[in-house]
Formats: sequence, C-alpha cells, structure tokens
Amino acid sequence: MSKLVINARIATTHRAHAVGAASTAAEAAPVAPTVPPAPRWAQLAAKAAVLSTVPSGLWRIVFGFGVQVGFTGATAAEYGAHQPGWGTVYCVVLSALTEALAFLTLGLVRPWGLVAPRWIPLIGGRRVQPLAAIVPALLGSVILTVLGMEGLFGGWAHNLAEPDSPHGFAGLVMTAAYLPLVAWGPLLGAVTVDYARRTLWRRR
Repeated sequence: MSKLVINARIATTHRAHAVGAASTAAEAAPVAPTVPPAPRWAQLAAKAAVLSTVPSGLWRIVFGFGVQVGFTGATAAEYGAHQPGWGTVYCVVLSALTEALAFLTLGLVRPWGLVAPRWIPLIGGRRVQPLAAIVPALLGSVILTVLGMEGLFGGWAHNLAEPDSPHGFAGLVMTAAYLPLVAWGPLLGAVTVDYARRTLWRRR
C-alpha cells in the first residue's frame, strides 16, 4: 500500500475524530433558548434593585462593628454588649445575604438567568425553567413591597419615635440608608414581569 493511500486514510481518521469531538462538545455545551434580550429599562431596574440594598448593608456593618449610630439608653447597652462580637457576625452575614438575594435580580436580565453557570452544583450548564425563577421572584417582590409600604406608611416613624432610637442627624442617616429598600420590591416585580414576558409569553 502506497504511502499516499496510508496518509490519506490517516488524515480521514483524524478528520472523523475531530468532527466527532466537535459534535460531542456541541452536544455538551448548553444552548441558550432563543429569548429576546432584556430592554434597557429592565437592565437599569435590575441594577437599581441590587444597589437598593447597599446603603442599609453598609450602615448595618458599621453598626455591627460597634460604631455609635445614635442608639441610646438600654437599647444601646444591649447592642453594645455584643458588638463587636456575635452581633458583628450577625450584621455582616445578614448584609451579605441580603445583597446576594438582590444580586439574583440580575439573572432576570442576563444570560445566566436562562442557562445556569457551570460552576453551580447539580444544575450547572442546564437551562433554567422560567417558572423556577418567576415564581420565587414574584413572591419575593410581593413580600418586599408589602414590608416596604408598611415601613413607609407608619412602621418606620413608629420605630424612630422610640426614646432610644437614633434622632436628629443620626436618625436622618439611618433613614437615608434604609429608604432605598422601599424600591427593591417594585423593581424586582417589574423586572420579573419582563422576564416572564420574554420567556413565557413569547411562546403564545
């Protein structure tokens, strides 16, 4: 058998292996469903939802490390007994968890909200079922909106009226830190509705 024929067969075999490997890789790679991109307003709303938790988180962390933020009397003494201490851990963990939950809003406008990133255990590389994101997001939006409205229309003022609560400039700082949270629920709801429109309603 001539060298030319042998070389031709070797080349054919290499091409077959290459095609097979490419086909296997294509099959293994997650294919994002055809979904229209999120509109500009939804992307901005998702970013705003994430940022809405930052001021209160920073305030809470500072408070957790024992910085005087305006509490007085028995309340200040009670907090001071654990900050710094386990109270610091609580404030840091709560702030990190809150920010992580808010960060998930970006998944409703980004590709990783359609196909789970590969580094996530069990579901990495798989398509995200729209309802698996829509249902908890809408539920969270309703809860956050109700809590925000409750605080805005009475609850917050009642807490600030307590004798040991921060007053004056300290009260204004705390209010400015927590006020953006009122927007978290509505922003999450708006972004979720747009996500549903692009992933579910497009099929109708």
